Amino acid sequence: MTAPGTPNVFSSKADVAYAELRRLILNGGLPAGSRLAQYELAEQWRMSITPVREAIRRLSGEGLIEIDNHKDARVSAIGADEARQLFEVRLALEPAAVALAAERRTDDDIAVMKSALSQLVPVTREWGEEGLCAHSAFHRTLYVASHNDVMIKTLDDLWAKSDRYRRLGLMLPAGDEPRIIDFNQHHQMLELVIDRNAAEAQALARLHIENSLTASAIDALEDDLPAPRSASA
Repeated sequence: MTAPGTPNVFSSKADVAYAELRRLILNGGLPAGSRLAQYELAEQWRMSITPVREAIRRLSGEGLIEIDNHKDARVSAIGADEARQLFEVRLALEPAAVALAAERRTDDDIAVMKSALSQLVPVTREWGEEGLCAHSAFHRTLYVASHNDVMIKTLDDLWAKSDRYRRLGLMLPAGDEPRIIDFNQHHQMLELVIDRNAAEAQALARLHIENSLTASAIDALEDDLPAPRSASA
């Protein structure tokens, strides 16, 4: 038994394995459907197999990993049903968070949002991962300014789980028009939040989400079409 006050090494290593495995799944480092070589991961991370298995169980509970009857683990497949459910929750929650941000934002919030905005680039294949990360960071500054901890935690998890679908949307044919509309909408949303115009900020956030990369991914997954509409992220 571990003595009182002694660090729980198992929990620490399990948390490390969980965080790294979750990151690799969400950023595409481990593609959907790929088999998890558990012993290889344990060796790579210089730990025993036990914390790796614990991490896999936790991620299975989150729906990111599937475990079959033989205890083999694979990254969960992506599908239209999950994509639509994530999209519907974001569409319901994030515009409300942006409206609260317009009502509650502080001067410090504005400074953080402006800094994140300055890092934005159009979300196109040219910018790829850099564009997606900057986009995610800016949106987080908006909903963090809601100062609603439950909303923030829920949206953090929602954005993370939606990343696989954003990357799918990014890789779909972009069409003839450049994706610049969403880039401008970010500037407009920030101006509305700064002006405390909650109603228009909420409406624009909803429009932005309705034309998102996730929406394009849903279209492609449901219709099995190679070319979605031009979209934001």
